[in-house]
Amino acid sequence: MEFEPLGESMLLVRFGDAIDVDTTQRVHAAAKVLRAAALPGLHDLVPAYASLGVAFDASTWDDGRKPPWCNLVVRIEALLERAATDAGAEAAACITIPVCYGGAHGADLAAVAAHAGITIDEVVARHCAVVYRVALLGFAPGFAYLLGLDPLLHMPRRAEPRLRVPAGSVAIGGAQTGIYPRELPGGWQLLGRTPLHLFDASAASPALLAPGDRVRFVAIDAARFDTWPRSGGAA
Repeated sequence: MEFEPLGESMLLVRFGDAIDVDTTQRVHAAAKVLRAAALPGLHDLVPAYASLGVAFDASTWDDGRKPPWCNLVVRIEALLERAATDAGAEAAACITIPVCYGGAHGADLAAVAAHAGITIDEVVARHCAVVYRVALLGFAPGFAYLLGLDPLLHMPRRAEPRLRVPAGSVAIGGAQTGIYPRELPGGWQLLGRTPLHLFDASAASPALLAPGDRVRFVAIDAARFDTWPRSGGAA
């Protein structure tokens, strides 16, 4: 681990520089340990692919001898020895996301199949065969970046982004899968669409997915998509 102060009240804990499932799991395991420890003056934890932002009250950790973040680092290092044993632990539940692939909901599905040199049905099968990890939320409220995509399905973003991508669109961007929580501009390759609501600002927990969650996709047909309860959550 490496520690870097970002101003007077933010500390960045680096676990590496790669975007991969193992590194991201270390980040989330560390966040779990620090959250459970309820350190005094700890305001927020912000997980990313390979780092964890720790927002804290500098006055709480100021002993008058050295910068406050140095004192915080000592506590964090001791606590994160536990994170190594938690890093491989699986979450108790896996969130299932229904997806209507192709057709009007997945304009780029055929292009992904051609790029991979496989059939459309195999793209769907491979996309549904993996249990993904939510690395982080970003780009827009509720937009989850998912790691674990089958390498055969990796595909660059579109050369010309769309101005409007429908809410619920499930897409591929490079080596990741993501779900657009609302209508947004975007350049990812569209595979299909889920009828689930990914973000509700009025809810107690606005985002359906959270960093560290496990996710799997299941294919549904157009009729099931059209009749899915619009207030429905995960399957």
